[in-house]
Amino acid sequence: MMDKPEPWEPGSGRAVAGKRHAPATRRNRDAILTILRDELPPSGLVLEVASGSGEHAVHFAAALPQLDWQPSDPDPTALASIEAWRAEADLPNLRPPLLLDATRDWPIARADAILCINMAHISPWTATLGLLKGAGQALPSGGLLYLYGPYLREGVATAPSNLAFHASLKARDPQWGLRQVEEVIAAAEAEGLAFHRLVEMPANNLSLLFRKSLS
Repeated sequence: MMDKPEPWEPGSGRAVAGKRHAPATRRNRDAILTILRDELPPSGLVLEVASGSGEHAVHFAAALPQLDWQPSDPDPTALASIEAWRAEADLPNLRPPLLLDATRDWPIARADAILCINMAHISPWTATLGLLKGAGQALPSGGLLYLYGPYLREGVATAPSNLAFHASLKARDPQWGLRQVEEVIAAAEAEGLAFHRLVEMPANNLSLLFRKSLS
């Protein structure tokens, strides 16, 4: 029996052999899964960038067994947690986690779809730019890039809780904070990723979906 998962804290940098638990995962995973069922290809490899604790990867791999799932993260603590969850789940379609820093060369050349959940606001803007560049290179024509998290939008009032969260992130690290949807879309289009649609999600979050432009 594995120990009870400890709370997940992004960026701790300390590798610990044990599962971590991100409370938001259980609250958002099924809402995200509903969208993924409609948008992911019927088969192929799905790369998750910034997998964090690893709980999303296990949940999605179990729910969508026709797809191969590749979790990844730059944080050694996250990699240890992902592997612990993966070993416990013992799913044939869930691969061992990769060390992947979105701002550097990626250790994987191609994926049929790419997911990134709750990374953009808890990382420097350069990480989002690296994610978009890497996705533009790795995805086939029509391939999906799915982003989830809290964002700011022009002309749309931001929930007070999101404004407070944004301020707390900035206080923790000036390079962090909620990103502007319009800036993300512009940066994605510069990498050959066409904006597909926006979906409002529970708890004032958004799903942003992009498709690799047809070549």
